[in-house]
Amino acid sequence: MDIEKRIQGLRDRLQYIQDIFGAKENANIQLLQSKLNDFLAREDSVSPAERVKQLSALEDLFEFLEKKLERELTPMDKVRIVRHPQRVCLKDILENVYDNYTELGGQDEYNIDPSMIIARAYISRRVGGKVHNQPVMVIGQEKGHGQEFRNGGSVKPWGNAKALHYMKVAETENIPIHTYVFTPGSYPIEDNPGAAQQIARNLYEMAGLTVPVITCISEGGSGGAEAIGLADHRMMFSHGYYSVISPEGAAAIEGRLRNGQRASVELIESCARKIKMTADDNKAMGFIDQVLHEPSLGARPEDYDFFKTLRQEVIAATDTVVLNVKGLRLFRAMTLSSRRARKKGKSAEDIYVRWNLSSRAKERLVWRRYQRFRRMAQKAYLDDSPFTERVNNVLGEFWWDVYSFFKYDFMRKHQKKITSVMEELGGEIQVVKDRCAAPFQWMRNRISEGEGETAIDTETEKSLTELSCWDEECDTGNGTYYVSPQAREDRAVTCPNSATHGCVDLWAPDLFGDFGGVCSTCGHHFRMEYQWYLHNVFDQNSIYEFNRNIEAGNPLDFDGLDAKIEKAKAKTGKKSGCTTFEARIHGVNCVVAMLIADFRGGSVGAAEGEKFIRAAERARKKHYPFIAYVHGTAGIRIQEGVNGVIQMPRCTMAVRRYIEAGGLYLVLYDTNSYAGPVASFLGCSPYQFAVRSSNIGFAGPGVIKETTGIDIPPNYHDCHQALSRGHIQGIWDRREIRKNLQQALLTMGGRNLYYR
Repeated sequence: MDIEKRIQGLRDRLQYIQDIFGAKENANIQLLQSKLNDFLAREDSVSPAERVKQLSALEDLFEFLEKKLERELTPMDKVRIVRHPQRVCLKDILENVYDNYTELGGQDEYNIDPSMIIARAYISRRVGGKVHNQPVMVIGQEKGHGQEFRNGGSVKPWGNAKALHYMKVAETENIPIHTYVFTPGSYPIEDNPGAAQQIARNLYEMAGLTVPVITCISEGGSGGAEAIGLADHRMMFSHGYYSVISPEGAAAIEGRLRNGQRASVELIESCARKIKMTADDNKAMGFIDQVLHEPSLGARPEDYDFFKTLRQEVIAATDTVVLNVKGLRLFRAMTLSSRRARKKGKSAEDIYVRWNLSSRAKERLVWRRYQRFRRMAQKAYLDDSPFTERVNNVLGEFWWDVYSFFKYDFMRKHQKKITSVMEELGGEIQVVKDRCAAPFQWMRNRISEGEGETAIDTETEKSLTELSCWDEECDTGNGTYYVSPQAREDRAVTCPNSATHGCVDLWAPDLFGDFGGVCSTCGHHFRMEYQWYLHNVFDQNSIYEFNRNIEAGNPLDFDGLDAKIEKAKAKTGKKSGCTTFEARIHGVNCVVAMLIADFRGGSVGAAEGEKFIRAAERARKKHYPFIAYVHGTAGIRIQEGVNGVIQMPRCTMAVRRYIEAGGLYLVLYDTNSYAGPVASFLGCSPYQFAVRSSNIGFAGPGVIKETTGIDIPPNYHDCHQALSRGHIQGIWDRREIRKNLQQALLTMGGRNLYYR
């Protein structure tokens, strides 16, 4: 019976190897197949003793060749490993890493979302004859153990909402959070609360959690991974992947595939290699802290030594995060020294570290988390700013730090005293001023009486007697010099709603000129250039662009991306898909970050993320409102790999820091806005608005169809649907944006003070 089990085990191992390497021709796999078949063919003709001997030799051969095949693994082979049904999963980890646990929020299919598992667990450590039971909150996606109802680990919005709820519970109880990422990506559905909106909410709240967060990544697919992946320490299984998109998705985009076309195996393999998604790639780029080495060809449920290693590393990582923010430096040094001794045979469980944090330690934890993500992807963009400009920027930032301290910190602290003194002093000055000015006032009155009437100043006289200026080139004070190129075309334009609303055809000069791209019958908004907003929303001559020399690059040396970036630069005259500037709206200063659809679809990479973060920091230092205008965004730039997707937590943390300092953050969507930016630093704003006829969502119709097999209604992403779901707070007519922004600034922030 034991021999039959061992033979079946070899059959399973061979099938597993064949699944991993797919249809590839491999001499080692063929050798294993041949040797196993030979053994099975001769099995009945040999003695039991010889049978056992040959079986042991065959097992040794399997082990030897598995190690050899391990060195031949390609990135796509590792993707097949993490997708395999025999892959270790979250419930295996709960059973083998933690000493006890209770599952929360449902069980198996009786669950709000079976793809997301939450468990209250504890780890026992025996130190000095005493047992310490340390509680943790374990959160992660589950792919196995009833995979048919777990949706392959693709979590729906309410599953991520459940995860966030228990993160806040852990924060209340002051216990660490361990998250395990086993997802190909979030389920692209907009039903309330909406995939994008919920991921944005998770990122925003995780950025400020005051308990240690440790993350282990096996399969990290884009926004689904980020929903629980913003952590103080991030580990990755050696056969795992962490990527902005699946290799198949990248191949579909690179191959421009449509209508269900399938990419070739060669193209998928190429994309898997080029987007640098493996653990070693992510460790080299600084997006994870350590790689957890797995057994040959990946960890499976029977690999108990791997679970022992995982337990030790999870404990050690939690200890490290806690000790790095503790105030007792001597104790920390002693403990770290003991951990070094652990390498000589001492276990992490032999050292007791309290995981509870004081209020000061919690503040340091959040600050260190922000600094950690702020340092990521710093080499993934280009910055050719002259040395003098960089020096001026540093000096300018220092000046605003000092100015803000005295105006908003020091002055407020002593505001009542200073106000009282200034009022008294002002009263005295006014008396002296009136006495000194009395003789001059007496002389002016006598002169006026002699002339018989008061002189009218020249400007007032002109305004009362001259006609208004109706010339196109006349300065309206609003900067309306810009004329859309579409308005210069002598053609008639048909509204897409003409069949249902009876809209009449419009002459292009009228439609894109006086009408601002808005149908006069139904109000449909045609697409307008981003320059239209620059000239019609902000005060004339008030725009000052900064950080213009930060430009998009090609950090992964992705084939063909350099040419595409250069083409976009030539087309738009911009160096990246984000432009940042200061401007005024009816005299009110503000900082604006604009995502430009004309530049690679408004996709976000390292350069765009860096400019957005710097804009948020500038708005915080200057105490200005911060406006994100989204002319359009197709999501994260996939050719930059994790350099792109890491902008989701990076920018969200910068926005959170700005909002928590009291800033007013407004987001305005136009045209089409999808994916990563909407699911992070845009979607976390408390004040989100949309231009009429815009579309907002997590994934486009094609992606939803390919992922879920569901045909969505034509208006699924319409801004009115987003409003009904609570994603946005209002819909604006393009011609009223300037007025509405002014109203928002006055009512949400106040005329002169934008900080609470």
